Amino acid sequence: MRRLQPSGAGPLAWCGILLVTAVTLCIFQQMLWLVLPFLFGLIAYYFLYPPMQRLIFAGFSQEAAANITVGVFALLLAVCCALMLPWFAAHAVSAQETGLRYLQGGLSLLDQTLRALEAQSRFMRDARVADAVSSHIAAAGAGFAQDRLPALVMSVAAWLPSVMLAPFLAYFFLRDGRRFQRFLARAVPNAYFERTLYLLYEVDRTTRAYFQGLIKLTVLDALCLAAGLWLIGLSSPLLLGLITAVLAWVPYVGSILGCALVVMVAATDFPGSPSIAYASVGLFVLVRLLDDFVFMPLTIGRSLKMHPLITVLMIFVGGAVAGVAGLLLVLPVLGVVMVIGETVSIVASDPRLHARHAHARRLRLRSVTRDLD
Repeated sequence: MRRLQPSGAGPLAWCGILLVTAVTLCIFQQMLWLVLPFLFGLIAYYFLYPPMQRLIFAGFSQEAAANITVGVFALLLAVCCALMLPWFAAHAVSAQETGLRYLQGGLSLLDQTLRALEAQSRFMRDARVADAVSSHIAAAGAGFAQDRLPALVMSVAAWLPSVMLAPFLAYFFLRDGRRFQRFLARAVPNAYFERTLYLLYEVDRTTRAYFQGLIKLTVLDALCLAAGLWLIGLSSPLLLGLITAVLAWVPYVGSILGCALVVMVAATDFPGSPSIAYASVGLFVLVRLLDDFVFMPLTIGRSLKMHPLITVLMIFVGGAVAGVAGLLLVLPVLGVVMVIGETVSIVASDPRLHARHAHARRLRLRSVTRDLD
């Protein structure tokens, strides 16, 4: 009789997958100093893996291919930094002045909008909302420069050593990845060896698919934003679209920062036309809706083989459970936990594997006790 193949995880297993994902996000939120370098290391690993694989196919050992790949990448990075450093040094003062000019343009737009609303609302006019907001922004700016800016600089400096772990992690992922997989596989009973190999392959495929989907999502967002900003009439629409698309890697928070950046540019370049800035806000709202309900399910969600409903809901769950870190990590964590949970569910419900494992234990027991009879 032909044995029926297991069809995958059931409702109980999926409840466990979602629960484990939420708990993992809570733990990761307390370990961001290690999680973020690990995440950046994975991004570098999947970026450098194709050229290393070409060297392996050319006849190099994995260690030699990893050394050559990382060495060439580090050399190119050092050359780029050496070439770009004089340009940054020459434009540092002008960039600071440009940033202050754009910030002042955004504040002027806010003040202009509030005063226009005051002209339409007696309540806002009596409450002097525009003057109150302007005074609060001035006080907050002074307090940020005096109190919060030094603390922010110190926190960034404290994060630098952990971020420097990323290239080292990527190097050891490239050099010792297969060795680590063999180490894990040796700890598994022989009856479950095939499922373990499948699990390791699927975890690697899931994380690779997530980052490939993230790149696709970034390209879609950049093109849509660039096209919309070009139609509105802003200068450098492709550059602004690319910057805001990269900022959107952190859901919601990054999109808000990108929207604020474009609004400040629009308010500065078109000081007498606030409609341009309002149109850019409408563009960002439209792209945000497309991102959450169309682009993300079709790129990251499809790459991870998730239903679009689960993708959207888990984004909100990740933000509620772990804040900004949860928004950033929820989909890759869910993808990996989903693979592990489905594999464990299949193994737990497969009587053939349990029978093979029990038979192997009986054979080992018989072999070690044969001379004791």
